[in-house]
Amino acid sequence: MQVRRFGVSLEENLLESLDELVEKHQFPNRSQAIRFLIKKNLVEEKWKGNEDVAGAIVLVYDHHKRDLQNKSTDVQHAFHDLILSVQHVHLDHDNCLETIAVKGKAKELIDLSNKLIAIKGIKHGELVMSASE
Repeated sequence: MQVRRFGVSLEENLLESLDELVEKHQFPNRSQAIRFLIKKNLVEEKWKGNEDVAGAIVLVYDHHKRDLQNKSTDVQHAFHDLILSVQHVHLDHDNCLETIAVKGKAKELIDLSNKLIAIKGIKHGELVMSASE
């Protein structure tokens, strides 16, 4: 892939914000930070356009909660065509972490994650989406 150079003019406060982003994410330079921001924006546009995306749903829950695992499994079976894999990890005696790799239309992934996160007993849940290409 060929890299092309171009000049960018920014207000002082915006340049300071860019430099803070470079430092926070430990980018090697401003160009890498700008690439990151452009790619992030393009991925978010795909979500809004309900395009195909890939991602992960992360759930943390107390496995002692009655019927939680059955409800989660029922939801996952209803959306089986979106789920690529599921990883289950025991964090301690009571808590589990489940990572569900998903791929499909953005709105369907959001619907799936909302249904899983809404299950009584889920302590924390989050959907992370990225481009599928």
